[in-house]
Amino acid sequence: MSMSSAALSSFELGLNALSSLLEKADTHAAAKKIDPDVLLGSRLFPDMFPLRRQVQIACDSAKNGGARLADVEPPRHEDTEQTIAELKARIARTIAFLKTLDAAAIDASAGREVHFPLGRDNQGKMRGVDYFNHFVLPNFYFHISTAYGILRHCGVEIGKRDYLGGIPITVI
Repeated sequence: MSMSSAALSSFELGLNALSSLLEKADTHAAAKKIDPDVLLGSRLFPDMFPLRRQVQIACDSAKNGGARLADVEPPRHEDTEQTIAELKARIARTIAFLKTLDAAAIDASAGREVHFPLGRDNQGKMRGVDYFNHFVLPNFYFHISTAYGILRHCGVEIGKRDYLGGIPITVI
């Protein structure tokens, strides 16, 4: 398995599932006459980020991680999204950006040292394969899982199949 196929397919599947979760949240809010902003501001615990920020960070994990693996500069997102539609548009922009990344450059990153920020004041460095497997991918799925957990906690009728999204499974 190549680095590019692992990274790009994981990001696209996860982001598409996240977009579908937001669609279900929008439908739920309309059906229950709930202001969607209530869902977007919901958290699992007071010291955790709200749903809106979980979506933004999941997108950033994919675009920044993919860009660093491809050794290119990622686009900057301003984190100004206020609605479900705006968050879904951010997800779509992130997927569109990922489709521009050079697979060969991502594949070549496996043994290359990748530098990345660790908070505001620190920098980290890892081999590309370790950066993807042990830093980017866990962070990406953490934020998608947390977004799922927030929506489920808020009563949105979603389940494991919604979280898994469009993973191509053949039933035998």
